[in-house]
Amino acid sequence: MEAPAAPHNPAESGSVQIVVTSPEQMRELGRRLAKLLRAGDLVMLSGELGAGKTTLTRGLGEGLGVRGAVTSPTFVIARVHPALGDGPPLVHVDAYRLSGGLDEMEDLDLDVSLPESVVVVEWGEGKVEELTEDRLQVVIHRAVGDTTDEVRQMTITGVGERWASADLSVLAA
Repeated sequence: MEAPAAPHNPAESGSVQIVVTSPEQMRELGRRLAKLLRAGDLVMLSGELGAGKTTLTRGLGEGLGVRGAVTSPTFVIARVHPALGDGPPLVHVDAYRLSGGLDEMEDLDLDVSLPESVVVVEWGEGKVEELTEDRLQVVIHRAVGDTTDEVRQMTITGVGERWASADLSVLAA
């Protein structure tokens, strides 16, 4: 008897698993990821505190060639980093302290910024998915507790038509 087919979610175009063992590797992954991004892309980052979400975003900023040091926007909620060249600006959002959904995020005007920017949202699950049907979801797992372990298990998943033909395996190189 044949095994049943695995369920397929047509909204998910594919995913890649990546192991990162240092902050520098996380930044380098961000630089590689930046090569796949364009204006209008939404990247959602999730993971425990200290998982490396801001470090990955710092690499994205370097790869996109934007102005300003990319730091955690926890206390300002969002930072805009203008492009130094022809590329899109980077909008870096930390939704950790926001309890509401998209309604609370409306004050940030992400729907206005998204078409001409790359928008990266930390802690955005359940808050920004309605901005667009197309997004890149990055989940970062790390050992929790009293540890100096730098190993991060990452899953990067493309959702929607924008990512249907994207080769995310190039990120694992």
